[in-house]
This record gives sequence, structure tokens and C-alpha cells, in this order.
Amino acid sequence: MTPLRARLLLSAASAEQFPQTPYPEIGFVGRSNVGKSSLLNRLLLQPRLARVSSTPGCTRTINFYLVEDRWVWVDLPGLGYAAVSRQERQRWTRLIRYYIEERQQLRLLCVLVDSRHDPSPWDMAVMELAEQRQRPFVVVLTKCDKLSRQQLQERVAQLQQLLAQCTFVVEILPTSARTGMGREQLLAVLRRYCMAPVA
Repeated sequence: MTPLRARLLLSAASAEQFPQTPYPEIGFVGRSNVGKSSLLNRLLLQPRLARVSSTPGCTRTINFYLVEDRWVWVDLPGLGYAAVSRQERQRWTRLIRYYIEERQQLRLLCVLVDSRHDPSPWDMAVMELAEQRQRPFVVVLTKCDKLSRQQLQERVAQLQQLLAQCTFVVEILPTSARTGMGREQLLAVLRRYCMAPVA
């Protein structure tokens, strides 16, 4: 497997700092400790591009990565476990919400959910926001190598039931950053939504 060419375009702490590019964007959002940076690195086959730490909440800006000079992957701040002030969490929440609601270049949102646990109210709120704003989204189940086949089937079935009335959910995809499970399937979905340039 060949790594995808990628580089950090910029890190934005506010909406005013978002880059204006002609490229379609894919947003990656999930709670702290969901394994977002690890999954991004696995998808790109670049183990050190997105910062991975044992301390949750390391992504404290919106990081824009230019991939293959034709699309931008957007790493949104993780919320939930990060040891930050309430004011900082509220700022991140507003910034994430603004990005999902207003970003014209956003073609697809990947909502990362830890497969070992029931989806949290925050997870469901992000999916509801995407649905309300008519944003296509993929539910990316992370850390699936830690579940048995039956447990994974039950988790997928649970989410299918929770999202049965959603029009804009594209797929529910089991993945593992450790084993590479689901990498090709997720990349196929990302390409399907993002090959054409933004008008």
C-alpha cells in the first residue's frame, strides 16, 4: 500500500483563520480518546502526521491537511475527556458547530464513535446537527479490533436502529487504526464524495 501524500496546510483557532481553497473537504470529528489522530495516520499511511498522544484532547485547533493536492482533510478538536476549562470546551463546541453548519467546502463528515461504548449524547448531537444541516455523514466505528464479531455486529445494529430515520447517513463503517480494518472501505467512500472540485 502506498502512503497518501499529505501535509499540514494550517491550524485554525477561529473561523476567520479557515483557509480559502478550491478543494473539497472531509471533516473528522469525535470525542477525545476516540482514536481520531491514529485513524487519520492509518488512512494516510503516515504514522506521524497527526499528533497522537496518551493524553486525550491534544487537538486544540482545527487542523487542515492537504491530501494528494486535491482534497483537504479537516481534523476537528476532540471533546469529552480533555482536561480543559469549561470556557475552552464551549469555544471548541461553537467552532465545531460553525464548521459543520457554515463551511461551504465540506462534502462529507466522518463522525468517529468508540465501538466499545454506546454512542454518547455528544456523538448523537453531532449526527443530529449533520442531519439537520443536510450534511452527508459516515459513522466511523473505531477500535473495532477490541470487540468480538458478535459484539461488533450488535454495535452496528444498534447504530442502524438509532439512525433509521436519518436521510443523510451514508454508511456505518467498522475500523481499526491498529490492524487497518476498514481502511480501504472508508477511503472508497471519501473518494466517492470528494473527487470533483468545489465550484
